[in-house]
Amino acid sequence: MIRFLLLLLMAFASATAVATDADRTVSAVQFPKGKSSIVITGSIEGRRYIDYRLRAGAGQTLNVSLTGSNGANYFNLLPPGSNDAAMAIGELNGNRFSGLLPDDGLYTIRVFLMRSAARRNETSNFKLSVAITGKPLKPVSAKVDAVIPGTPFHARTTAPCEPAYSAARECEVWVIRRGYDGTATVELRWTNDSKQPAKLRILFIKGEPVAADVSPPMTFTRNERGWQVIFNGDVRFEVPEPLVFGG
Repeated sequence: MIRFLLLLLMAFASATAVATDADRTVSAVQFPKGKSSIVITGSIEGRRYIDYRLRAGAGQTLNVSLTGSNGANYFNLLPPGSNDAAMAIGELNGNRFSGLLPDDGLYTIRVFLMRSAARRNETSNFKLSVAITGKPLKPVSAKVDAVIPGTPFHARTTAPCEPAYSAARECEVWVIRRGYDGTATVELRWTNDSKQPAKLRILFIKGEPVAADVSPPMTFTRNERGWQVIFNGDVRFEVPEPLVFGG
């Protein structure tokens, strides 16, 4: 649990080291025609940072790498809807990420200087490589599998959980089914100790959890009810089998 919390704190600290929205530049990642990769060059100074935004789908593979003239120049990868919590932390991953995306939406690659360098108003010239491969796993049509009105989700329930930063022992579990073979995006929701809503998303492919939008490592065990998904050994979420497979 302690290591899990430290990783989350590092992700938050890395992002907040770059100050406020007043220092942010937002830019869309636009691939050249007929291409699915691009190399972006740029520069940052002090507390200035750049959010590169890319729309992608569940099941696609995203590859990101960053090199900078300043050793304190890093990137974090933020999942859709996140303002600061990262699913990949460049400082911990050698400024590289390659992985499956768990959900559809707008992903953010945040390029910044660490706090100590930002305070000294240092600069960095950087090269950011971004590539996306594979086809998105499309949701099952609402004409075939009805969705909950006003949402993209096909179903919801509650299940036992032990999330970080929370005394909650039961979470809401929502699902977007992407087939009836156990392929789906599962979203878990709870309230943290600050009384703020929290969530994470897990991609299942053919009945196996394969990716999530948080940085700690994920494992799972199978039981008669479904899956127990575990992050860093002791943060646990139960996912019921009927929710994922439908019927």
